[in-house]
Amino acid sequence: MEKNKEATKREKAEKAEKGEKGERGEKDYGKKNDEQIEKIFNSFISQTIFKDKMILQNQYTPETIPHREKQISQIAAMIAPSLRLERPSNLFIYGLTGTGKTLVVHYIKKQLMKKAEAQNISLIMPYVNCKMKKVADTEYRILVELIKKLGGKVPMTGLPTDQLYHKFIGMIDDKKQIIILILDEIDQAVKKMGDEFLYNLTRLNTELNKAQISIIGISNDLKFLDSLDPRVRSSLSEEEILFPTYNALQIQDILKERAKEAFKENVIEDGVIAKCAAYAARGHGDARRALDLLRIAGELVERDSKSKIIQDYIDKAQEKIESDKILVAIEAHPKQFQLTLLAIIELIKKNTRERRNEPLFTGDIFNLYRELCKRVKTDCLTQRRISDIIAQFDMQGVINAKVISKGRYGRTREIRIDLPSPLVDKIHSNLISSLGI
Repeated sequence: MEKNKEATKREKAEKAEKGEKGERGEKDYGKKNDEQIEKIFNSFISQTIFKDKMILQNQYTPETIPHREKQISQIAAMIAPSLRLERPSNLFIYGLTGTGKTLVVHYIKKQLMKKAEAQNISLIMPYVNCKMKKVADTEYRILVELIKKLGGKVPMTGLPTDQLYHKFIGMIDDKKQIIILILDEIDQAVKKMGDEFLYNLTRLNTELNKAQISIIGISNDLKFLDSLDPRVRSSLSEEEILFPTYNALQIQDILKERAKEAFKENVIEDGVIAKCAAYAARGHGDARRALDLLRIAGELVERDSKSKIIQDYIDKAQEKIESDKILVAIEAHPKQFQLTLLAIIELIKKNTRERRNEPLFTGDIFNLYRELCKRVKTDCLTQRRISDIIAQFDMQGVINAKVISKGRYGRTREIRIDLPSPLVDKIHSNLISSLGI
């Protein structure tokens, strides 16, 4: 009995000692983690290569805008009558992404509002980005957003649309003033709800006694106006301005101007800005993309605890932007597209596990797609429709689908995926989460 008691005591003592060691070990690891995080944070605070990163971001409006002097003068002249409380013509501005449309409009708005305030002119210029979800996907929500910009409050749902128009008119028609509505990415709103809401907005002046409304529409779609009802087009595009794309030298000028203010001295290697500009000009002269490239390259340099942006970091930034773009595009796809892509990735992963380097075929993908549909309890599309979806992924560069003939058995697609393995893993994880599998 005594021996048993002593053995039990020894076991308890040993367990207690192990527990203390484990606890000490956990504390040691915790301390190491804290020290590691502290070191990372301190390095970011003390070794930053940026002076003001905001200058490289989309929402920043610079004091000068290179290579847009003509467009600035044109727009300023078109909306200047508002300073005499005269309604300017409706204006439609179009051009590809990154050509400075929104930037120029914000720049002119800032100058015009400053002048109106100095002259005691009642002028309001509410801005709405029609691409924003839950802000501009219905006529009701656009009106709610405009009323909010004017300081009013309404529920997000529940009132008839005509009551909202009545409320909006009541808020602006209490005195003589000009309201210039800026509708950015206006084509996105029309895709969601049609062009009737534009017609309603352009006709509001017939119901106003004191105030007057003008519209500035901004679009990346060069053919957007062709899709509008003729009566809407004639009222919306009383004046039109096209923003041409930038060339590589113009983008270099833009980057140099911003880089002076955004970065500390001597942190950008020779050739970096030229490489950024070349990447952006290779597409369609997208200055916004060039600024993103330079900013992301700077962020990657800091993460690597380096002190200079070299050209290799522009390549890394380009890779990251492409990856992010693909992830965003896939997230926006409907469920049937996501299920098809998940089937492709699952089969590729299975081939990798089994050490086979074989291509996939449409039939294999369709069979797994049907199983996935059952798991998420959704209707299954036909194999022909899945083939069309595969073709769209091929066009987007997500996969490589080569059509091959199988003789009397018809044609099929031989499918491979051309994305880096880490990106494929990230897409796979996102799809599993999005589909709830």
